[in-house]
Amino acid sequence: MHWALVAHRDQRDISLNSLRMLVVADGSNPWSISSCDAFLNVFQTKGLKPEVICPCASSTEALTVAIRRPLEEGSTHPSRGVLSMQGLSHGVIRVDSEEKLSVLTLQDVGSVMPGGVMCVVKLEGVPQLCKTDEIGELCVCTVATGTSYYGLAGMTKNTFEVFPVFNNGSPISEFPFIRTGLLGFIGPAGLIFVAGKMDGLMMVGGRRHNADDIVATALAVEPMKFVYRGRIAVFSITVLHDERIVVVAEQRPDSTEEDSFQWMSRVLQAIDGIHQVGVYCLALVPSNTLPKTPLGGIHLSETKQLFLEGALHPCNVLMCPHTCVTNLPKPRQKQPEIGPASVMVGNLVSGKRIAQASGRDLGQIEDNDQFLFLSEVLQWRAQSTPDHVLYTLLNSRGTVASSLTCVQLHKRAEKIAAMLAERGHLQDGDHVALVYPPGIDLIAAFYGCLYAGCVPITVRPPHPQNIATTLPTVKMIVEVSRSVCVMTTQIITKLLRSKEASAAVDVRMWPPVIDTDDLPKKKPPLLYKPSNPDTLAYLDFSVSTTGMLAGVKMSHTATSAFCRSIKLQCELYPSREVAICLDPYCGLGFVLWCLCSVYSGHQSILIPPVELESNPALWLLAVSQLRVRDTFCSYSVMELCTKGLGLQTEALKARGLDLSRVRACVVVAEERPRMALTHSFSKLFKDLGLHPRSVSTAFGCRVNLAICLQGTSGPDPTTVYVDMRALRHDRVRLVERGSPHSLPLMESGKILPGVRIIIANPETKGPLGDSHLGEIWVHSAHNGSGYYSGYGEEVLQSDHFNSRLSFGDTQTVWARTGYLGFLRRTELTDANGERHDALFVVGALEEAMELRGMRYHPIDIETSV
Repeated sequence: MHWALVAHRDQRDISLNSLRMLVVADGSNPWSISSCDAFLNVFQTKGLKPEVICPCASSTEALTVAIRRPLEEGSTHPSRGVLSMQGLSHGVIRVDSEEKLSVLTLQDVGSVMPGGVMCVVKLEGVPQLCKTDEIGELCVCTVATGTSYYGLAGMTKNTFEVFPVFNNGSPISEFPFIRTGLLGFIGPAGLIFVAGKMDGLMMVGGRRHNADDIVATALAVEPMKFVYRGRIAVFSITVLHDERIVVVAEQRPDSTEEDSFQWMSRVLQAIDGIHQVGVYCLALVPSNTLPKTPLGGIHLSETKQLFLEGALHPCNVLMCPHTCVTNLPKPRQKQPEIGPASVMVGNLVSGKRIAQASGRDLGQIEDNDQFLFLSEVLQWRAQSTPDHVLYTLLNSRGTVASSLTCVQLHKRAEKIAAMLAERGHLQDGDHVALVYPPGIDLIAAFYGCLYAGCVPITVRPPHPQNIATTLPTVKMIVEVSRSVCVMTTQIITKLLRSKEASAAVDVRMWPPVIDTDDLPKKKPPLLYKPSNPDTLAYLDFSVSTTGMLAGVKMSHTATSAFCRSIKLQCELYPSREVAICLDPYCGLGFVLWCLCSVYSGHQSILIPPVELESNPALWLLAVSQLRVRDTFCSYSVMELCTKGLGLQTEALKARGLDLSRVRACVVVAEERPRMALTHSFSKLFKDLGLHPRSVSTAFGCRVNLAICLQGTSGPDPTTVYVDMRALRHDRVRLVERGSPHSLPLMESGKILPGVRIIIANPETKGPLGDSHLGEIWVHSAHNGSGYYSGYGEEVLQSDHFNSRLSFGDTQTVWARTGYLGFLRRTELTDANGERHDALFVVGALEEAMELRGMRYHPIDIETSV
């Protein structure tokens, strides 16, 4: 019919008066009616009579199912049915008006073949007869059909040996019926109407949609300009436990991408408006690329397989998952929390201990412990051991760039204090920003501030090659900390006043900048001694991973307790040498770089991490050559060594690199231990003598700069495996190694002396039991005093530093770390003979993402990626 319409202009002298019957072989196609009408409109003038057109319905199994007989003159015209598409999707026949777009117009395909019996059965389950207003599968009982599928007995029984039943379960006939694979119903006067095929039926969202109907709707949207009429495929795929519609068409080579997308958008709107169903994906492929059947049509199953395998290679794709995926899992409903008292009683009844642990006590045993202030400790060391070397700074070649003895540091600090008094006219308690590269000058400036009675703030200097992005952070810290002057080197002073700096910030707004390269000869008349150990010693400013700038107040009491705790944990004495490859601007890195050597008297070998960019082996070579037993680094340093030296282990061995003397290699971080990286590092340098037991981690946060640090004594860090799915629901479920969805967690080091930890519910503030996930709370003499704000806004965050449990021990003041974790009592024994309590950090609350009621930690998603 289509080609006859195309060629009819060339056939002028034809007459169809004699035509009695024109059988339409594919008349069961729901949209063949439009082709029949178009053919009649054109050829009616040539003598074609309407009653001559006789559509028929057939299937592979049942052969000819029904055919319309030619009508005699004067009899009624063939029947038509205008049905609601919405009703059909629910399997119900509803007559509608032709004016609407959301209707399907069907023509009858005549009556059943002579000698045959036809019935309509339900599409699923037992072949039960449909009601008269229900649509179902047509089944026929006649001798003129196929009998079986060759060699497929099971399929034959389901198709060729069907016994339809009434509602009460009794069979309607003793003879078997054959499934035709056609969807339809029996209309008035026994006429058969076919609405589609079982093959093209898609069950989406509890409703049935026919692929042919979707194709017809898509082709109704100006198809000839953009796609080939017969080259369109519609099928469904399973996404999130339901079927989703996919439309694939061949795009004409002359259509532009913009035009194609406009057409695709209109198709989506049309399908949504007419069928009330969303399309998951609409893809256009280049012409002649869809797989074909032997007869030239589209091979539907192969097209679907290519789509699922990602081998379709479309040139234009429009994905609309949000319009059709409406059965997403409901967000996890948080149940009303059980009260903290009930949780505690429940733990006691079930025999679970409350999740709390503590490090050993801080005792007064050394001479320097009698001093309350670090400035006093330095003066005492300058008198008692003046020539003892405290600091040694290495350059990128691994040679000593500079060093400081006790008396040299004391004298330089005195001169800096004199300079502050003379040039800066500073008063007690004034804030001073120290903008120095990692080195000796930073340490001298820090103690100079303490000698002058000022409060130092260490600030990372701007990067010379990246001033535009690094200088604003420096300026912000100087402003927020309310620093009255900036101390720095001559080179950085020029950098702060350069043309590039003035383009990034307003250089006129800087406080006075003091260059400490040329120090005065004279000493200050009197060194400052704080009247109260609870006054401010320094401010610890840092930018969190979420971009928040915060300064933590550290008192003299907290600073001394901190240094003492690290001294006991790491067994630091004047005879020891410790290699430090950390940034010295905040947290534990700053304390190890600037404070610990003065307090404990050990020698710190300082290795600026920036030097490793030009010489990745610098840190490990220094550790080997200087026979260092204890070293501290960061994850970035460890990663740099793992990636940069991965192929150089043999060369390093030849150079004499030996790590067998390393007793403790501690990674300093404010996060969950990165097990994959530490294991890679241990494995890589195992051949160079590094013992895997020596590699461990430390954990600190803003409220307490060091809570855990492995140290020299005590059991090795333990590893547990938890169910990641349970973790999303804030539950800890221990599983075996290698279990599905298992996540390895390594202990974050041994709890420091003087530190007490409890796991609390972050919302109810009640204590939790052993191996229960909650917020880590810490009580320690070296807790921060609070967040610094020069604008009187401390009240907003006071809860972080001064929290109390809502039940149980309600008197102790705790600091909230903001990190989720759990305590687990192990079978191992501590140095004091007690059973060892291991702390496992899961992640920060402020970093975690809560999606649909479940908590996801970025590190887990990064690991998956």
